[in-house]
Amino acid sequence: MLLDDSIHLAKALIIDSNANSRMLLSAQLRDLGLTQVRQVSRVRDARLLLEHTPFDIVLCDYHFEGHETSGQDLLDELRREGLLPYSTVFVMVTSEATYAKVAEAAEAALDAYLIKPFNLVNLAERLTLARARKRALAGIFEAIEQLDFETAANLCMQRFESKARYWLYAARIGAELLLRLKRFDDARVLYEAIIEAKTVPWARLGVARTEVGKGNLQAARRTLENLTGELPDYADSHDMLGHVQMEQGELTAALQTYETAAKLTPGCLLRLQRCGSLAYYTGHREQATKMLESAMAQGLRSKLFDMLSLLLLGFMRFDNKDSKGFKYARDAMNSALERAPNSVRLQRLSLIFDALSWLMDRQVGRALVVARDFSQQIDDGNFDLEAASLLTGLWIRISNQEVELEEMMPVLSKLGMRHCTTKSSTEILVAMTEGHEKTIAEFRECHTRIFNVAETAMRHSMRGTARTAVELLIQQGETTRNAKLIDMAGAVLKRHAEKIDDAAELGEQIAALHERFVKPMGGLVPSRARETGGVALRA
Repeated sequence: MLLDDSIHLAKALIIDSNANSRMLLSAQLRDLGLTQVRQVSRVRDARLLLEHTPFDIVLCDYHFEGHETSGQDLLDELRREGLLPYSTVFVMVTSEATYAKVAEAAEAALDAYLIKPFNLVNLAERLTLARARKRALAGIFEAIEQLDFETAANLCMQRFESKARYWLYAARIGAELLLRLKRFDDARVLYEAIIEAKTVPWARLGVARTEVGKGNLQAARRTLENLTGELPDYADSHDMLGHVQMEQGELTAALQTYETAAKLTPGCLLRLQRCGSLAYYTGHREQATKMLESAMAQGLRSKLFDMLSLLLLGFMRFDNKDSKGFKYARDAMNSALERAPNSVRLQRLSLIFDALSWLMDRQVGRALVVARDFSQQIDDGNFDLEAASLLTGLWIRISNQEVELEEMMPVLSKLGMRHCTTKSSTEILVAMTEGHEKTIAEFRECHTRIFNVAETAMRHSMRGTARTAVELLIQQGETTRNAKLIDMAGAVLKRHAEKIDDAAELGEQIAALHERFVKPMGGLVPSRARETGGVALRA
């Protein structure tokens, strides 16, 4: 029997470690009219395949004998990182013993689930219902694929407000879109409506994410601490709590929180890297090495592998005089650069490897040339916190070669004035100093100076001289390239625009600075989905 008129065009993927189960599912799908069916036996192979090939239907077993990673772990990672289109029907196949976990997951990201044993009729029913829902929401999915998030969000809101069929499903997608569009109040309305209809963990997590988006970190932290206390096995809430702790500069606490999430999902490549990176920044180098080496072994060729993990391993292998391990990491980086030769980020990471390689060969002069060339990029608009942290690590290692470097401190001071925007970014830079006391003091002083500029501007604003405050912030923002000061200039101008005659001209100056120098934190804690814990949107 044919499932529907277009089923012959659909592509399906079966993920199951049992060969007999794969053969049975494949035969059943063909009986339903599918002609394009692929099979894999391991989660790792499935992840790589799904990263590069879109499928209309995925049938995945929950349990994989001899492996810590479950089908649910795979689905969570794919959804979170935007590697699975919303149009794909994902069906989890489970035994009665794991039914409760799968049923809970179905409220969030699953399209359907099947309990063993099942027959052709059961499979057909699940796929028919799931594909009908996909067709009903096709307009939303098409807008997302075209990156027209505003239209997609409005379509979700319309379905929610009219309580049309599948409104709850559309509400979740809409909330994610609204978060992306920074319409935090609208997103909160949807999340709270979902909670009222049926209390689910991801909706409560969504409320916390709206608070983070609006900068209300303490409110978000209270919500997340309550959520992790009530549902300690909900890994996404630990992710978001760790993110908040990072933003508040509590790196050690964030590491402990991320470790909890990683232990709950031992097969999650991103969480493994996140823990490894934070272990590096907090000085737990043995732990960092173990986690990042494990991540490299599991998924070096995966899209979910962040090449910063490779460079942090390179730093540690250099420090340990592990020339063989260092060469392996450098060769892997060169291979990545060959695959994406135009990537500015990979070029920078490779440049650091080159300099470290010269240092290992005791050619300090050549390493110094690299550091100087890299330092020339500091004023570039895309010279983000990651680049600043890596350049800091390189200068420190050159200075450890018993050479006097009068030029180092002015470079690092410039880095500090640009990137000491928050307690978190300051602590990241401090972590890269390897205990170099003079540099640590300089970064902390940069943080204080930026804070003092912001304080002075706020005093002007409160005393009724808002224009003076905006001018100060623009001038200091242009001099330092500091994103905090540039953002603050925009906020003060917006608040007092009616009282400032040339507000439009000042706004243009701020917009130009924002376009050039205000970039998101990149790469420091690996995650392709910057809104931790959310269902990432494909882009």
